[in-house]
Amino acid sequence: MDTELLLICALTGVINLIGALAYAARIAGVRTGRIALSFALFNVLLLVSRTSNGFLGPFLAKRIETALASGKGDMLLWDLRLVLLAAAAAVALGIVLVPTGQRVFAAAITSFQHNRSTSRLLLRSVTPSGLRTIREAVAIPTTETLRSLRGPKGVSWGVLAANAIAQGLLAVGVLASLYAGYLVPEFRVTASQMTAIVNGFATILLFALIDPQISALTDDVVDGSVSEATFRRAMIWVSLSRLAGTLAAQVLLVPAAVAIAWAAGWL
Repeated sequence: MDTELLLICALTGVINLIGALAYAARIAGVRTGRIALSFALFNVLLLVSRTSNGFLGPFLAKRIETALASGKGDMLLWDLRLVLLAAAAAVALGIVLVPTGQRVFAAAITSFQHNRSTSRLLLRSVTPSGLRTIREAVAIPTTETLRSLRGPKGVSWGVLAANAIAQGLLAVGVLASLYAGYLVPEFRVTASQMTAIVNGFATILLFALIDPQISALTDDVVDGSVSEATFRRAMIWVSLSRLAGTLAAQVLLVPAAVAIAWAAGWL
């Protein structure tokens, strides 16, 4: 693995890890009763993710262009599969870190309530006391948590399936479009622009079908009609469906690239 591919995998990992920790922010918001604040603090991490994503696209595009110029694209598909593997590994790590994440977010919410300053919160996180708080928050899912998955999921199988599909499309969208540009280099600009269609469809699934369900469940916990344990269980299932979708992206990569290449030539 060369340095450029290692950097691409690292950026992909950061993006997907932060996305997986979004569920920890929801749990912390419910636990502390500060849902809006928990999302606001999570957006600070999201800025890091979006910045990483901005660098990721050009790095991937350059790799495609280099393969076309050198005529050595035999390993390109393998490289893209490694990127998807890094994404899946980061999501899996994020699921394991959800207990840690929810404790860290809860501590951050409490700290912000006292100081009302994002800059102070960020500075405090690197002080000895802040690092001690993070160290003390480290936890892994317990056997009891795994056993609890046998209880009511809190979300329907339809929502979980839709989330898996959406996450799979988001994971594969950019990579399939760029690989389609390698398959039909004469239409590679058109193919790269079709990323927006794939990601747009996935975003519609997320915002129209999935987020409203999770938001409604969050409100149910706040008003007491659903237990916090059920909510945590639902977030675990949603996290697992995200992992399933990211793993399924390995299967979707080539068919999606071929479909995009055909569509780019047909337009």
